[in-house]
Amino acid sequence: MAQVTLRKVVKAYEGGVQAVKGIDLDIADEEFVVLVGPSGCGKSTTLRMIAGLEEISGGEISIGGKVVNDIPPRDRDIAMVFQNYALYPHMTVAENMAFGLMLRKFPKEEIRRRVDHAARILDITPLLERKPKALSGGQRQRVAMGRAIVRDPKVFLFDEPLSNLDAKLRVQMRTEIKKVHQTVRTTTVYVTHDQVEAMTLADRVVVMNNGVIEQVGPPQELYHNPATRFVAGFIGSPAMNFINARLEQASGALRIHLPGDIVLPVPAERTSRYAALAGREVVFGIRPEHLTEAKNLDRPHVAPFPAVPEVTEPMGMETLVHFKMDGAEVCGRVDPNAPAYPGQQLPMAVDLSNMHILDPQTGRVL
Repeated sequence: MAQVTLRKVVKAYEGGVQAVKGIDLDIADEEFVVLVGPSGCGKSTTLRMIAGLEEISGGEISIGGKVVNDIPPRDRDIAMVFQNYALYPHMTVAENMAFGLMLRKFPKEEIRRRVDHAARILDITPLLERKPKALSGGQRQRVAMGRAIVRDPKVFLFDEPLSNLDAKLRVQMRTEIKKVHQTVRTTTVYVTHDQVEAMTLADRVVVMNNGVIEQVGPPQELYHNPATRFVAGFIGSPAMNFINARLEQASGALRIHLPGDIVLPVPAERTSRYAALAGREVVFGIRPEHLTEAKNLDRPHVAPFPAVPEVTEPMGMETLVHFKMDGAEVCGRVDPNAPAYPGQQLPMAVDLSNMHILDPQTGRVL
């Protein structure tokens, strides 16, 4: 069993600067967890503390039920894959993968068996006799993964392993990493700043911001039910729209008053949830896919409003339209055949069944 548990873990540097501020996290055996967030949020520092490459300033880290605070990295039974591949240029692929086992005095036959097994998993058997200089970036990353797999560790740690690859290769390697995890079922902690990587790879996503954990959950839960404005804005591409608004009670109905005198009805099933907020200034959140050209207006909870696109971005299967509401930048998704042209009015509609109401002071989703 290889659960990873963090309890009140703190990392502080000289001057009292805290990179990680007392986080708690439970990672189950065989789970694939992704730590995601902007630069400086503490995600890589957290990974390095799990690995033992950074001393913790407070709290407790355990792997497989054993506290590892004072255990050196080599004795934690973890394997780490870095952003740079760190391959020995004078060694073949097979020798690079086997090197760690040779240092640990594994029998030659066992080393060969493990290297062959990892090579088959990663589809790099034909590359075993090549040197790193004869490999592409994606192939080198597979070798780095193979070097981790042969160790058969309790935990895999990935530190932004795809950052050096081009966009097309990153997509391919995401698929390969997911296949590997489905095959070897080793507990995996993966760090990235790319929310698409987080969403596609993770069993659960840990969103970090400014040294704290904002929310933990399955990718779809974070996407559809974010707890804070930060999570709502970070998860999803393009990001969720945030528009200053006011909740009003009129003629027995609750309404959202948006800039430009746009008034939208709150769906009946949401009325009781938001009734106590009537008269308050709030932030109205809606994802671009729920803000589209006015059609199918007979559907429940779909309300029309006028918009004038400033910029349009044809994406093939869809077109992104950008316009403003009282100075707020707003993005919607429309059909590629929609008459969306900069400077020309385009009737838009919002699907209110997918709206979010946020507290403007705390950023919490209400």
